[in-house]
Amino acid sequence: MRFLHTSDWHLGRRFHEADLIDTQRAFLTHVHDTARDHAVDVILVAGDIYDRAIPSLDAVRLFDSALSQFAGLDIPLIMISGNHDSAHRLGVGARVLARAGVHLRTAPTTACTRPVLLDDEHGTVAVYGIPYLEPSLTHDDLEADKSHHAVTTAALDRIRADLATYPEGTRSVVLAHAFVAGGQPSTSERDITVGGLDYVSASAFSGIDYVALGHLHGAQNVNDRIHYSGSPLAYSFSEAHHTKSLTLVDMAGDGTITLTRVPTPVPRPLALLKGTLEDLLTDPAHEALTGYWLQVTLTDPTLPYEPMARLRRRFPHTLSLLHERPNHPQQADTTYTQRLQGRSDLDIAHDFIKKVRGDDPTPAERALLRQAVEATQHATHQETV
Repeated sequence: MRFLHTSDWHLGRRFHEADLIDTQRAFLTHVHDTARDHAVDVILVAGDIYDRAIPSLDAVRLFDSALSQFAGLDIPLIMISGNHDSAHRLGVGARVLARAGVHLRTAPTTACTRPVLLDDEHGTVAVYGIPYLEPSLTHDDLEADKSHHAVTTAALDRIRADLATYPEGTRSVVLAHAFVAGGQPSTSERDITVGGLDYVSASAFSGIDYVALGHLHGAQNVNDRIHYSGSPLAYSFSEAHHTKSLTLVDMAGDGTITLTRVPTPVPRPLALLKGTLEDLLTDPAHEALTGYWLQVTLTDPTLPYEPMARLRRRFPHTLSLLHERPNHPQQADTTYTQRLQGRSDLDIAHDFIKKVRGDDPTPAERALLRQAVEATQHATHQETV
């Protein structure tokens, strides 16, 4: 049996200020075409369909259009909710959609005992979905401790108990949306840490033939049967090195699997640039990056005048600007309160200008700052008398 594993669509998300709806539409068409061209039997979507619990209208319309497009393939589509989704909103109409082959698993405590049963020439495959489990909301119903590992293990215990009721040799697949230990995160995933209890041990999935994971945005293997498909698009510059893909999973009659990564279209490549503004604006070696989305780190001693506007004249798709002064002394190991002790309001204002810009305020700026501080002090005094 051949599965197409994908996750973390984040429909409606923007990349900094760039609108990605058209890019996401192209990706969903690519999912459809890959499933058709590779004779896929089932599509698995491991959570974070939307980017927000209350998605934009454009995102909802795109999802509706995608479901209609996938329906033409006449193959099952199995989806779970992720930590960005509203499980209740995503699950609306689940029973009706199931008749059309779209199987939504969003109810945290009941989804794990309602597998989608699929058959091929080797027998039955039971596909279970574990939606994102927020420990504080689900641990009571699952009779588990309040941690991601505990609630996920409890859900899998129910799955293993249900799986035991089927004939020997029934193969198993589990969709889950979690941070499994051994995975490598990027900066675009929403932090699900609660007191350091965000990790789920890979041992929780023992006895399952294939685990289709979502949440981490880089395609990666936790072990030979537990895999992240990764997000189809880059959603942060920390993903500039990722090769975005879909995962084709071929499952043999004995449950062993073979993986093939199918690269997804790259709407616009990402790159990280670092150097002085003058170098970035004049060095011909950077010419190839004019069509990239860029994160630029300037290393000038002081922040140049209007750096973003000047950068965009050469690199029109610059989206992020950082400033890293060379040989900048490290801040002393003191608290903010200690650093303010004995300092006047005017001294603090001068320090702020220097920290942000890299050099001291000019005499004219000092005069303006003094006027502002004195005016504020006068107004404060008037309010207290």
